[in-house]
Amino acid sequence: MAASSPLTGIELINCAKANAKKGAKLAAQRCGYPEKTEEFIAAVQDACQSIGVEIDELRDLIADQQKVMVLPGIEIAPESLSSL
Repeated sequence: MAASSPLTGIELINCAKANAKKGAKLAAQRCGYPEKTEEFIAAVQDACQSIGVEIDELRDLIADQQKVMVLPGIEIAPESLSSL
C-alpha cells in the first residue's frame, strides 16, 4: 500500500527496506515518492545517515538472508512413490 505523503525517518527506512527487492521505482511509490525516485533515494540515504548507517544504493538495505542464491544442481528422486 502506498503512503499518502512522503515518509521520513525510520518509517521511510522500514518501507524502503521492505520494498527494496522490488526496485527503486516501486519502492519510491510505496514510500510516498511517486515519480520522484532520485529524491526518494536521497531521502533514504539521509534517513540512514541520521541513524549512523551508510548506504550507497537501495539494494544495500536488502539483508543477506533476503538475497537468494540459486546454485545449479540436479534433483535425485525415485520415479514414483511406490519405489521409495
